[in-house]
Amino acid sequence: MQTLISLRQLLQVVPTRLAKLSKDTVEHKPSRSAWSPKEELGHLIDSAANNHQRIVRARFEDNLAMPGYEQNRWVSAHAYQRRDWNELIETWQAFNRQLLFAAETVPDAAWSRKLTIAGSQPVTLQFVLDDYAAHMVHHLKHIGIETGDIKLNTTYAA
Repeated sequence: MQTLISLRQLLQVVPTRLAKLSKDTVEHKPSRSAWSPKEELGHLIDSAANNHQRIVRARFEDNLAMPGYEQNRWVSAHAYQRRDWNELIETWQAFNRQLLFAAETVPDAAWSRKLTIAGSQPVTLQFVLDDYAAHMVHHLKHIGIETGDIKLNTTYAA
């Protein structure tokens, strides 16, 4: 599956690219209400945690109803702005490695299982994974990370 290949590639190349960003760059908040790159990477950690749950639970149960999450409150609760950048990179990589391992063991038949997220219309588990990967790339690009060398199936509509 192309999305799994893309996630593996992201996990291989992105940490080095993130580590090259300067302290000033990763701590810069464009405005009081906008996230810094540290907070945006933290958001991607939270997204990995939530999507991991979706992947694992939906592989066992069709028509699953999953909650959403309040992203700004999660970013605030984890105080990503005060955290060490290298620790955030390692955490992002570890959470995504866990998600990838779970996704790689999903039986082929389970990718068509349906779930809802925060009362959404039903989507397939395959859609959740594809959307998650595209969402990640969207935020990595916003942080300033080049991802054009990694092919994805979908485009994320922010």
